[in-house]
Amino acid sequence: MKLATKFIHAGTEPDASTGAIMTPIYQTSTFVQSAPGVHKGYDYSRAGNPTRAALEAAYAKIENGKFGLAFSSGVAATDAVIKLLEPGDEVIASNDMYGGTYRLFTKIFQKFGIVFHFVDMKDANNIIPFINQNTKLIWTETPTNPLMNIIDIEATAFIAKQHNILLCVDNTFASPYLQNPLQLGADIVMHSATKYLGGHSDVIQGCLVMNDEALREKLFFIQKSSGAVPGPQDCFLVLRGIKTLHVRMQRHCENGEKIAHFLYHHPKVEKVYWCGFENHPGYEIAKKQMRGFGGMMSFTLKDDSIDNAIRVLTATKLFALAESLGGVESLINHPATMTHASIPKEERLKNGLTDSLIRLSVGIEDADDLIDDLKNAIG
Repeated sequence: MKLATKFIHAGTEPDASTGAIMTPIYQTSTFVQSAPGVHKGYDYSRAGNPTRAALEAAYAKIENGKFGLAFSSGVAATDAVIKLLEPGDEVIASNDMYGGTYRLFTKIFQKFGIVFHFVDMKDANNIIPFINQNTKLIWTETPTNPLMNIIDIEATAFIAKQHNILLCVDNTFASPYLQNPLQLGADIVMHSATKYLGGHSDVIQGCLVMNDEALREKLFFIQKSSGAVPGPQDCFLVLRGIKTLHVRMQRHCENGEKIAHFLYHHPKVEKVYWCGFENHPGYEIAKKQMRGFGGMMSFTLKDDSIDNAIRVLTATKLFALAESLGGVESLINHPATMTHASIPKEERLKNGLTDSLIRLSVGIEDADDLIDDLKNAIG
C-alpha cells in the first residue's frame, strides 16, 4: 500500500453499528459487563477504549510495525520505555536531544539508580566504549533536536543487536512519512504525536510502536498500570491528523528546502543546521534512511549575541514565538530558554547548542510569505 493510501485508511473502519466513516469518540470511562469478567473487549477506558484502539492500530500501520500504544504525551511514552529498566541498568543516549527527555532521564530516573551516558552518536562506533553488561537501552533521535544531527539507525541497530540491547528511536522530527526506524533495525519507535502526527497544535499525545509481542505486553502493562493514557477526544484528533500527514509533510519539506536555502545565502546568517544540504555531515545517511529532509532547522546569526537573537525571535509576524513544532503554522523558538532550558548551560555549549541558536518549525503557509517574514525580522 502506498504512503498516501496508508495514512488515510490506517486503523479506521466504518462503524459496524451505524456505518459512520469516521471512528466514533467513545466518551465513556467504563463498559457494561454481562457477567463478571465477561464483556465485549473493553472493561475500563484506562486499560482500553475503542477510539484509542483504532488510533493504536493506525500508529502501528503507519510505522510498518505490528503493535502501537498511545500515551498522554511524548514524555509519557518515553517514561514507559525507561520503566522497562531496573536500578543499576544503564542507558546510552544521544548528547543532542529534546530537553524534556534529558530532564526526565536526569531529574527523575537517575535518582532511582538508572545510569545515563550522553554520547555523540553521529559516529555509531562512539557507542561501543560505553557498552557493558549493565547496558540495556540505546536511546536516540534523528534528526536531532535542535542541531539536526543525523544518526545512522541501521549502524546503531547492528551494534545494539550484537550486544542484546534495546534500541529506541525518537522519530518525531522525521515522522513516519519520511522515516521508518523499525525497518532499519530499531526495537521501539517513539513519537510525540503532538507534533506532525496531530499536525494542528491542538492535542498533546505520544506513542510507541514495536514488532515484538512480548515487548508490547510489557509496555502495555506499564501503560495500563501507570495510567498515562490519552482520552478518546484526543485520540480522535490524532486519527484525523494522520489522514493528512502525507500532504502536510510534502509542503513542510518543500517550504523547508526554500527557507533553508534562503537562510544559507543570507549575509547576516552564520550557519544553518538542516540535513538537506549536501555539505551537511549526515547528508548521505539522511538521504539513505529518509524520504525527504523535513521542515525543521536551526540557524545562528553572524552577530551571535543573545540580544540580536531575541530581536529576531520577537520581530517575526508569521513565525509565532512558541514551544512545540510540526503544526501547520510556522513557529520560531529559542532552545536555550525554551525547549532545552532544562539542560545545564555547560552541557548545551559542549554539544554546540549556543545561547544564540534559533530553531524554526516551517509550516505549510506560502513559502514566499515566510521568507519575507524572516527577511524583515533579520533585517
